[in-house]
Amino acid sequence: MKYKTKLLVDRFAGILSQWPGVECISLNEAALPDILDPYYALIMDVFCSGPIPDEEERCRVYGDDVAAFESSGQSEKDRFLIGDIPVRLEYKFTGKVEELVSIVDTKQESLWLIKDSGTYGFYRLVNGEIVFSRNNWIYEIRKRLENPGDKFWEHTRGAAQSKMEHFLSDLGAAFFQGDDFHYLIASAGFIKSACLTLFCVNRRFEPSHRAYYNQVLELPILPEAFSAEFKNFLSNGPEMTMERRFKMAKLMAISIVTLE
Repeated sequence: MKYKTKLLVDRFAGILSQWPGVECISLNEAALPDILDPYYALIMDVFCSGPIPDEEERCRVYGDDVAAFESSGQSEKDRFLIGDIPVRLEYKFTGKVEELVSIVDTKQESLWLIKDSGTYGFYRLVNGEIVFSRNNWIYEIRKRLENPGDKFWEHTRGAAQSKMEHFLSDLGAAFFQGDDFHYLIASAGFIKSACLTLFCVNRRFEPSHRAYYNQVLELPILPEAFSAEFKNFLSNGPEMTMERRFKMAKLMAISIVTLE
């Protein structure tokens, strides 16, 4: 962890851990690069079992150097700047987290409830760097997420694969109609859902969108030509016409669907 990041992490962990309702605080991987990285943000997940101070009080205790403070309507997320560093504190209630995790490990008949939400929330639970823990709650949650089982991965793969096929159909329609706007949206939807399907095939929770590119290429189970096709699909060179990208998407989809 970079020195300036550590100073801020220690500062906010010290403030938030004073609230009795806070059980655990974890640091998102977006804070790991250098602060000069354009993607850098100090993002902390704050897991609460009880009430937290109201919006006005939170802003006050964060410090006098807080600028551009804003909070979501339900006080689930505070955003602000410390100098030119973006800070985001996300409040997540333990009861809701336990409800979602129970769908993964004990109530899999309710998996349909999370079919549209992806697995990024679980990725954050498992991979966030713990900077404060009042008890063993987060470690018990992580243990429950170690092996979701066949049914979970089959369900999440099915949902992601269905989206991939839907976007492929949209991509083809946009190509034949010469619809640039719809084509761009379908291209983004296709490649995202294709990657998500591959994370499911490999039994991995999906990372943030920023990390998709590197992490998907490191997966142990990939179609034989996927790496080259993936990079070509993302190319914006003049040779990458709408028709060629659509044909490449079809090849990628077929190779992903046939993976065991």
